[in-house]
Amino acid sequence: MPKVRFKSPLDDVEVEVPEGTTLLEAAELCGAKLGHACGGVCACSTCHVWVKSGLSSLSEQEDAELDRLDQAFDVRPSSRLGCQARVGSEDVEVWITDESLSAYLDENPPLRRRLEAEGRWPGPGKR
Repeated sequence: MPKVRFKSPLDDVEVEVPEGTTLLEAAELCGAKLGHACGGVCACSTCHVWVKSGLSSLSEQEDAELDRLDQAFDVRPSSRLGCQARVGSEDVEVWITDESLSAYLDENPPLRRRLEAEGRWPGPGKR
């Protein structure tokens, strides 16, 4: 089974998943802090990630994902939405964007307050 590794200023976690698992599902399995304000139904861009390796192993982008990525910040050629990108047979490494991490912390205010108090989260774009 392929492995998915998630990196962010707060995390560096990895999980082994069956082929066909979305990046968002993989993040939830290993506790990676990947935001998903719409619940993972491709109605926002808060699960935006940059794929650092394994991009060619992910499912093809469909029109709905491309339309949502138009709403995301700092879109790159390696950008994908975690709710839409399905893992193929190869390992994948993704970096969670500030946009997604901030959305996750918006969804989890006690964690945000704790991280801010510890000086570990100054806010998006302030690192």
